[in-house]
Amino acid sequence: MLVRLVYVSRSVLAAEVANTESILASSKAHNAAQGITGILCHGGGIFLQALEGGRVQVNALYAQLIKDPRHTDVVLLHYEEIKERRYSGWSMGQVNLAKLNASVVLKYSETPQLDPYAVSGDVSLTLLEELMATAAIMGRS
Repeated sequence: MLVRLVYVSRSVLAAEVANTESILASSKAHNAAQGITGILCHGGGIFLQALEGGRVQVNALYAQLIKDPRHTDVVLLHYEEIKERRYSGWSMGQVNLAKLNASVVLKYSETPQLDPYAVSGDVSLTLLEELMATAAIMGRS
């Protein structure tokens, strides 16, 4: 059974780029072997990540992520059983929110800065859908 999980967290390191690269490298190495696909949005010290795959694998990964010392304030925003993947082309695609037109984020937020803690999981998922549709995601596997 396939599931999709979306969570948000805050970076604990001041060097967000190095932290993000570390997360992406470990995601790509681990996720492909586990059949997990997804995307990682980052910017302003915030990570917004969608994961898809088998229920057991995604749940196990989320349990590891909660304990990962590279981030804090991990909050589950959305979890659902799915019929098909939306991010099947990415072992872990990425979006640097600092490079997006602020109007894209503002469409789904009260301010032009992404704050997934202040919106519903459905809104965060819809933002991810738009980023995918507008080809804002990099790192196709």
